[in-house]
Amino acid sequence: MLAYVFWHRPKPEADIEGYEAALSAFHRSLEHGRPAGLEQSASFRVGELPWLPGEGGGYEDWYLLEGFASLGVLNEAAVGRGHRTAHDHAAAKTASGTAGLYALQDGDIAAWEGGGVAVWVGREPGSAAPALAEMLTDGVAPDPACLWRRQMSLGAAPEFCLHAPHVPAGVAERRLPAGWNAKAIEREALRTS
Repeated sequence: MLAYVFWHRPKPEADIEGYEAALSAFHRSLEHGRPAGLEQSASFRVGELPWLPGEGGGYEDWYLLEGFASLGVLNEAAVGRGHRTAHDHAAAKTASGTAGLYALQDGDIAAWEGGGVAVWVGREPGSAAPALAEMLTDGVAPDPACLWRRQMSLGAAPEFCLHAPHVPAGVAERRLPAGWNAKAIEREALRTS
């Protein structure tokens, strides 16, 4: 399973309630006319987005896909018949954004659906790339958790994302290899479908 993740912030003059309503309307549109290969989609309010230019929080949209071909279908469908109006309404209120494509490495997809915490793990260029999956998920059992690894970056995007109800021991700074960092960000679900 793949996930296209889009991080964004509204324009400064945008009404937050209106922005969130526009996001929900777009996801609702996708739910009612689901493009081939789109399993689920969701929008989350997040307290911060350190890899997006500017300061403060914003939004994180997830689109769970069957595979790479589904990304192309979603790309066409988002601005195609049946979805264009909802898409354009939300896009007109958006100031900035960046994206990444992630593959599910391990875990229970149920951890993705709710709010909870997203722990984003990245590394400095040139840092060693050890096998992190087992270490990152240490301390999450028996809670549901899922680990994603970046496949493609469409801008600045961390290498791993761990969804869990709380921050597990495996992402403590003292446990990460030299050059690696972890940022835990609380998420609040606006809409999942």
